[in-house]
Amino acid sequence: MRRSTGGRQGLIAQLRNPPGGRDARIMLLALAVDRTGSGLWAASSVLYFTLVSHLSAQQIGVLLGAAGVAGIVGSPLAGRLAGRFPVRSLLIGCHLLRLGTLSLLQVCTGFDALLPVVAVTYLGDRAAKTLEMLFATRAAGERRAAYQALSRSAANAGYGVGAGIAAFGLAVGTRDAYRALILGNALSFAVAAALVWRTREARESSVRVARSDGAAPLAATVDGKQPRERRASPWRDRGYLSFVLLDIPMNLDDSVLNVGLPLWLVSRTSAPHALVPAFLVINTVLVVVLQLSVSARAEGPRRATRAVLLAGVTMLVCCTAMAAATRSGSRVATAVLLAAALLVTLAELMRSVSSWELAVLLAPEGARASYLGVAGMSQSIQKSAGPPLLTGVVMAAGPAGWVVLGAVVAGLSVVQRTSCMRRLRALEPEVDRSLTNSGRRALNQASN
Repeated sequence: MRRSTGGRQGLIAQLRNPPGGRDARIMLLALAVDRTGSGLWAASSVLYFTLVSHLSAQQIGVLLGAAGVAGIVGSPLAGRLAGRFPVRSLLIGCHLLRLGTLSLLQVCTGFDALLPVVAVTYLGDRAAKTLEMLFATRAAGERRAAYQALSRSAANAGYGVGAGIAAFGLAVGTRDAYRALILGNALSFAVAAALVWRTREARESSVRVARSDGAAPLAATVDGKQPRERRASPWRDRGYLSFVLLDIPMNLDDSVLNVGLPLWLVSRTSAPHALVPAFLVINTVLVVVLQLSVSARAEGPRRATRAVLLAGVTMLVCCTAMAAATRSGSRVATAVLLAAALLVTLAELMRSVSSWELAVLLAPEGARASYLGVAGMSQSIQKSAGPPLLTGVVMAAGPAGWVVLGAVVAGLSVVQRTSCMRRLRALEPEVDRSLTNSGRRALNQASN
């Protein structure tokens, strides 16, 4: 039985020789450059809109809200286009699109002009992320979980570098400094597009897939032979849509880390406000250091479904810790909140690899691009709905709100695991009937 060796090699060694070879290595570099620019943007955008564009807080809220909605559209749109056009060309187009819109920010100062520019920027951002996921499933094949771990490590490292560079610009605080940061982000898209241009279009790899109706399975491609299957639509696949819907609350770790923890510390605990940056430092460092090891332990259907359950339980413990922090002194609250940051990061590590792996395993191979585009919506919807849910419902309910949120996420993780296991089990008999003995051995190795 073959076992993954991804967790046995060091991070640097695998970055030099990632699953997918040369093209994957170039794509990881492009991703790191892209996220470095994103770090510049994330750290400076709100202040740029306030101090340079002179928007009010309400206008900034509407602007970012509209951008979030546009981001939701970006994922399925990219998936649909990827079923008809080369992923490589589409990804280059997304980088160039964002290069153009970020450059327009230099001349668009009014709210009415900024609204469509920012919305298109976020649409391109989410579309690019979906296309990167599609590239990974094709280039890395059965080692896509290892590639996903490397991509998250590279992305977080780039994001941290970008935020660090932005700190210098924010310290200067002049109009020209803010404009330089925006141009730096635009430049990152140009470099990323040039790097992607150096890659070759990746072909579809062979993995186990499920029938679009979730009831009868379809065989995977083995030994270069692909069985016939009709083009399936994810919008008519209730089983897959159920997976995507359940994945939305599983992605709440993002909002808990970036919104819930800082606001809860400031408004309801006695911990020092200077602790807030430590949450992001803990998250960034742990993702870079641990993602590869965690992903190696969540490859394959059984491990991926187990990771879903572990992520839900970890979120329950995290939320319970946050609720307990309100009744503690400054030192205890500090320790408890740091532990909560550690727990939410561990939940993120397990959730990210399980969402990635299951989104691929549950999608029919012939329509995988459109299916993964729909799967990408879960993160976009969470980014739009998560912050108001936490601030308007969970935090408004006090400590009990956090306990309830953790219990709900843990309960939904059980439902998610059960439904995914049922759909994956339905795959096995049909695959066994449709494969030759050599093909069956190859498929068994891939699933272990």
